[in-house]
Amino acid sequence: MRDDFAVFILTHGRADNVVTMRTLKRQGYTGRYYLVIDDLDETANLYYEKYGKDHVIMFDKWAAVDRADTMDNLREHRAIVYARNECYRIARELGLQYFLMLDDDFTGIFYRYIEGKRLMSKTPKGKTLEGLFDAMLAFLDASGAAIVALAQGGDMIGGAQSPSFKKMILRKCMNSMFCRTDRPVEFRGVFNEDITTYTTLGSRGVLFFTFTQCHIVQIQTQTLAGGMTDVYKAAGTYTKSFYSVMSMPSAVKVSMMYSKYNRIHSHVDWETCVPKIINEKYRKERPT
Repeated sequence: MRDDFAVFILTHGRADNVVTMRTLKRQGYTGRYYLVIDDLDETANLYYEKYGKDHVIMFDKWAAVDRADTMDNLREHRAIVYARNECYRIARELGLQYFLMLDDDFTGIFYRYIEGKRLMSKTPKGKTLEGLFDAMLAFLDASGAAIVALAQGGDMIGGAQSPSFKKMILRKCMNSMFCRTDRPVEFRGVFNEDITTYTTLGSRGVLFFTFTQCHIVQIQTQTLAGGMTDVYKAAGTYTKSFYSVMSMPSAVKVSMMYSKYNRIHSHVDWETCVPKIINEKYRKERPT
């Protein structure tokens, strides 16, 4: 794997259960990686013991809070938004050109393809997985996007008929974020920082893309102890989802997401959210 790239796993209070780290090892990732924690994490010593000081980076939580726009006055600072913003500073200090931000609860990374009438999956391992990462970095460069991401399991609903899978490219960006150090993005809001960021900045022409031919699988939201689970349960997903509504009331509303664990979620009206990319064939030549 290229030396100017590293994987950042954003984690808190889960030193004994960083699922993503196990997944990367199982799938044969050999490149640089770092677990990003804050200095208020009571399990910090366990991270150092288990992963070594060379692979754990701690940031100053209160300094990060001072630099962030939380979009509220609730004084709730148990949030991933601070780590997301700090990753750009950390990457610069490490001399990295690229990095991949991952949550700590990924159970797998998969290729998806249609065979007959079924949507099939295959697990990339070793050089194949690292080749996927290289391809996503090339996509990041070629597209001029601020961030590009792999799809989520929910994008595969419908199997071979999944509308999201067929589009190949979506205008959102969540959970697995390939970033360039020289294209910093400021995440906003204690909750829903990802949706708020890609809708608000997206409405201003900043590009965020998800590639749907590959996807990550996570443990069901709010079922894994530690991390953001406790604060999500305390605040409620209604409150969480409304941060994006506050930022983009013209394009975002709250609605019910029906699954095994029904919950309130943000719903984006893409027709009113972002500028459209028009096919080159519609270009009108300027008169000479």
